[in-house]
Amino acid sequence: MLETFTTIDFELATAKYNSVCAVGIVNVVSGEISNEFYSLVRPPENKYMWQTSRVHGIKPKHTANSPSFIQIYPIIKEMIQGQHMVAHDELLDRSVLKETMEHYGLCYPELMLPDSWDCTSKIYRSYGFERTKLSICCELMGVELKHHDALSDARATAELFLKKDAAMEMMRSGKVY
Repeated sequence: MLETFTTIDFELATAKYNSVCAVGIVNVVSGEISNEFYSLVRPPENKYMWQTSRVHGIKPKHTANSPSFIQIYPIIKEMIQGQHMVAHDELLDRSVLKETMEHYGLCYPELMLPDSWDCTSKIYRSYGFERTKLSICCELMGVELKHHDALSDARATAELFLKKDAAMEMMRSGKVY
């Protein structure tokens, strides 16, 4: 079945959910990627924790001249408003979006998004996948991934969502684990 939806992924500069340092968004229309957006984002005070930089490789020098979240928000809003949303860890990405918008005084309800989104991690777990980290699901499903690159993660999530029926069939036939 072909799907129309939008995926989103954030990278964070610190443990605070409002510390977005990168965002990737992918629009899918009738099962085909129709639009993509990626931006580095200058987090509040351009402050980072070494632990997060170690994961994604983004450092203050990379975002010193990048736009703030509020500067790219019009693009984000245009791409996600009223969309069927999908994320690999929907609770995290939805919470990051809400808390970042709140930090900048933006109105989350104007996005007209549902209270919960589809979550590829939960979907694959419900099919019997024992481990559902994005990198593991991508490896098992033959999806290309440059992990912790926000656009690559969003694109991989879109592909995993499109392959969910194939994943369920793999589990039924015993081809995984």
